[in-house]
Amino acid sequence: MRKKERAEEIIKRLKQMYPETGCTLDYDDAWKLLVSVRLAAQCTDARVNVVVQELYREFPDVEALAAADAADIERIVKPCGLGHSKARDISACMRRLRDEFGGRVPEDFDTLLTLPGVGRKSANLIMGDVFGKPAIVTDTHCIRLVNRMGLVDGIKEPKKVEMALWKIIPPEESNDFCHRLVDHGREICTARTSPHCDRCPLTDVCRRVGV
Repeated sequence: MRKKERAEEIIKRLKQMYPETGCTLDYDDAWKLLVSVRLAAQCTDARVNVVVQELYREFPDVEALAAADAADIERIVKPCGLGHSKARDISACMRRLRDEFGGRVPEDFDTLLTLPGVGRKSANLIMGDVFGKPAIVTDTHCIRLVNRMGLVDGIKEPKKVEMALWKIIPPEESNDFCHRLVDHGREICTARTSPHCDRCPLTDVCRRVGV
């Protein structure tokens, strides 16, 4: 089975398994997703969702966060780990939004990449979830699963995985496909235990098991 054919079948079955999918970070504004995705590095989404509640009570908008001392931000976000660097990036990012973009998150991938603390994964998440554009978010679940399934061949570098997936994933499916990989990676194709292949409906098209 060619990679594109395998991808199409996996997309179809994941849709059946996880008809409702989406980002598990809580946000009601684009700038909040920028903050949360930075905090989510090496931290669970569940913990980030708790921590940001206090952050937004104290600093409720871009202006407030941009004006805040990074040390005050760090005090709140420390439970997410890497508090110093995350607070520094959040502070600098919010200042850029305030000073250069009128407090709004730019709707351009390359411009997003110029913001402090924003890499390809974060920029793709913003483009897909906020602006509804095609996006491939190569987080750890995505990289693990597409290698196991045989959609990429032993590629671990996020950007290379992203570029390989663009060749075989229809653009209109890309964003939800990545969210469903997270769903599947948490539920069945796990990292910290052996994957639960015995209850996975993808075994006949998965290189790890059936191909």
